[in-house]
Amino acid sequence: MSMRPTDIRVPPGAVDLSGLKRPPAPPPSAAGAPNVPGSVVVDVTEATFEAEVINRSMQVPVILDFWADWCGPCKQLSPVLERLATEYAGRWVLAKIDVDAEQRLGAAFGIQSIPSVIAVIGGRPAQLFQGAVGEAQARQVIDEVLRVAAQEGITGTVTPDATAAETPAPPPVDPEFAAAQEALGRGDVEAALAAYRRLLERDPTDPALQQAVARCELLVRTRGADEAARRRDAEERPDDLAAQTAMADLEVVRDQADVAFNRLVKLVQRSSGSEREQAREHLLGLFAVLDAEDPRVAAGRRALANALF
Repeated sequence: MSMRPTDIRVPPGAVDLSGLKRPPAPPPSAAGAPNVPGSVVVDVTEATFEAEVINRSMQVPVILDFWADWCGPCKQLSPVLERLATEYAGRWVLAKIDVDAEQRLGAAFGIQSIPSVIAVIGGRPAQLFQGAVGEAQARQVIDEVLRVAAQEGITGTVTPDATAAETPAPPPVDPEFAAAQEALGRGDVEAALAAYRRLLERDPTDPALQQAVARCELLVRTRGADEAARRRDAEERPDDLAAQTAMADLEVVRDQADVAFNRLVKLVQRSSGSEREQAREHLLGLFAVLDAEDPRVAAGRRALANALF
């Protein structure tokens, strides 16, 4: 029995998008693998979606990269996918979709966080993964996509269109950055943090690196934490710096950043001297964990400014 795109074995937590209405996959072709003119990396809009994604996926797998310019993890993942698309020499196509410019496409695929990566094989979608992953994990998932596509009879190859501009090769990935991504892929947060810190020393103003360091530091601080004990300590010692910052860390991990920010703003209001400064610095560190455009960060900064002045 042949595999379907939704049978792709991907990391845990993948979402099945087989309910989206798409044309059925074509049967395996006996005519051999076709050559498909075009580029291996394309920017897709709603107007070009049918031609660049649906129609093309009948001959070669198409992998959708939902991204946005303000998204730090997207800036980490997209170069990895672009480099792999070039390396695989046309066996699959990377279709990049800017969710800010193409909100209807994002809504059609139920995109709630980015980066989100989805494969389309024979017109049918399958969720692959969300968030930035390392090159090794991305390669493993892509190989699985190609395996399933082959069982569907979709084995075409994209060849450069003489009338199309050649897609420039993506810049090489910094070995330190690659090491950080690989470490995250295997769950070694300390190694990833060390690599990101070395990168940040070379470019201390890079917001994506600042966010990566802040997120890794938060994961290290909260790993294995007893949430009940931290909550009890925070309730019993409302003016204790260690108890309040430890609970705020867990609240950010639990996607309760607004609660965490409010907790530390109140601590800033109640404290003075060095403790007040430490509470302020810890809160600024938690701001860095979120995207700068997150409305909770803006609200937290306003509340902190009011508390200080």
